[in-house]
Amino acid sequence: MDKQSKIILISGPTASGKTNFAVKIAKKIQGEIINADSMQVYKKLKILTARPNKIEQKDIKHHLYGVIDLNKKFSTGQWLELATKKIKNIQKKKKIPILVGGTGLYFQSLINGLVKIPEIPLKFRNKVRLMSKREGQKKFYKKLLKLDPKVKDKFDPNDTQRSIRAYEIKSYTDNSMYNWLASTESEFKNSDFLKLFIETKREKLIERINLRTLNMINSGAINEVKKFLKLKIRKDQSVNKVIGIAELTQYLNHEVTLEEAKELISIKTRQYAKRQATWARTRMTSWKKIKPTRIGDFIKKLNKSLLKLDQ
Repeated sequence: MDKQSKIILISGPTASGKTNFAVKIAKKIQGEIINADSMQVYKKLKILTARPNKIEQKDIKHHLYGVIDLNKKFSTGQWLELATKKIKNIQKKKKIPILVGGTGLYFQSLINGLVKIPEIPLKFRNKVRLMSKREGQKKFYKKLLKLDPKVKDKFDPNDTQRSIRAYEIKSYTDNSMYNWLASTESEFKNSDFLKLFIETKREKLIERINLRTLNMINSGAINEVKKFLKLKIRKDQSVNKVIGIAELTQYLNHEVTLEEAKELISIKTRQYAKRQATWARTRMTSWKKIKPTRIGDFIKKLNKSLLKLDQ
């Protein structure tokens, strides 16, 4: 595979050290970094979204960080369009794009293409969700198999979210989710992806999350939230999902103490990290898992010309 077709993907749970890992690789192979995190695309919230700092960005070009206004909605499709342009521009310079982040849907859209399923009305989707809740997952999954036999063995029968999605797609479009997936093609289908996932022990990850929460508070996260609240962003905007906004707002409203706010932020971050790990187990099975303690060895063995581990 031609070196110029190489694209490096780096994922892992929040606070696992993805940014630092990406910078180390970029320095060794003269790569450029592209953001693949759905919250780090937003402007202003540098601290709460743990955006790469000035030291990490020194000497390495970073793209798609802080490029979207806080009052704008931002979809996976929009990210893919911007990321595609950046990848091609980097490759034109004979450099290697390194995409780093924790948003699994971004990576999935890049590798497999974006499924162009017609928009399903919210009323219809809510109806399916109520049916799922009423029936229970076991009975609902049996109904799904009758409606769409193609889903059999495609995912865990206990996966409620994917079961609901498969049911609503088949019942609304009269076409299996997997037919839609099969008709989808990535613009980078001939690229040579090096897919890396940082796998961190839960105990160590909790330590890192707690430390990051403390560092955020000490670095000015409270003032960042104060400025954010003055903008009066609509509650339905995606940026409100940034962890720390709701918790520090509670603190500023004297509803919780600062220590309680810190704990709430850490808890929510741990829950998010758990969801990322679950995603990785089910949808990143082909990714190379790297333990944080082995990152140094990996960097040393990374061959600049072939971008493979030396045998």
